[in-house]
Amino acid sequence: MKYDIAIAGAGIAGASLAAELAPHASVLILEMEDQPGYHSTGRSAAFWSETYGGPLIQPLTTASHTGLQPFLSPLGSLHIGRTGEASRIDDFLAEFEGSGVTLEARDPRTVVPGLRDDWALGIWEPSCAYIDVGGLHQDCLARARRAGATLQPSAELRGAARLNGAWRLATAAGEFAADVLVDAAGAWVDGVALLAGVKPIGIQPYRRTIMQLRTDPGAPAGLPLVGHIAGDFYFKPEGDRLWLSPHDEISSPPCDAQPEEIDIAIAIERFEHVVHWRVAGIDRKWAGLRSFAPDRLPVYGFDPGVPGFFWCAGQGGFGIQTAPAAAKMAAAMLLGMAPDPLVAAIDPAGYAVSRLRR
Repeated sequence: MKYDIAIAGAGIAGASLAAELAPHASVLILEMEDQPGYHSTGRSAAFWSETYGGPLIQPLTTASHTGLQPFLSPLGSLHIGRTGEASRIDDFLAEFEGSGVTLEARDPRTVVPGLRDDWALGIWEPSCAYIDVGGLHQDCLARARRAGATLQPSAELRGAARLNGAWRLATAAGEFAADVLVDAAGAWVDGVALLAGVKPIGIQPYRRTIMQLRTDPGAPAGLPLVGHIAGDFYFKPEGDRLWLSPHDEISSPPCDAQPEEIDIAIAIERFEHVVHWRVAGIDRKWAGLRSFAPDRLPVYGFDPGVPGFFWCAGQGGFGIQTAPAAAKMAAAMLLGMAPDPLVAAIDPAGYAVSRLRR
């Protein structure tokens, strides 16, 4: 059987796009792992923040709120700085001026019990929320299947050739054909492009580390997501535990990322310079890959040099929180349809691959 569209990758990018496409086209989702979402999607820090990723990502995040609403629960976010970091606070507020995102100056010591005295500057972002990432991902896959999409696990792409206007795709699960090949393979997108004879665009994966901590005293009730305005750490509550990250970005090849002990130690050292709480133990630790284009913006659109090859790449750490809007925007481009009203005001040209070919 030949499909209209084959999507390489069943993480949140591929799954959300398939859910939008399947009511209008025959869709095949190729996933190299036994279970979709094994890599970055399954290792997310699981929050929605309108400011995360910067002002050029914010429109996609804000437009995604409607689609994410069933999977969100209140959290709030506090961006904190030391007394000498006032200029960073001012720059952050200036970046989002006029964006419609609600941001309020707040003394973080009134919000976080046990915060050390020199952490006296803060910005409160009330809209920040938890995301049920597993629920969202499974919902996207279920919507795609109900509309007729086929999910093929254990189907690592091994070759792709365009013959007579269609792609012939050799995978670990057999051979398939499709008119359009969508590259939504996360950290592996440039490798998929090479297999298809498409020039890579310089997507670089970076490892990020997260751990779940027990603290003494325990995490206080009502704690928000707390992040350093200069990007040295963030932590957030998960029940009576904390999730902590050193906000690391370690260049990595595409792989099954694992945490390094040095990054665990750095995170704990930074954390203990922020609060008076003692780290009583580490329940678990993990790492994931966040993949960026050179300009740190995502890439959506047809490759200008190879017919029928569509990029859905470089979602960094904001792929889940932008998935509903990004999928609607990309689906309109793939299908040649008018964009959904939720994303009609977002210009996809800013995310086109052509900007990286100059």
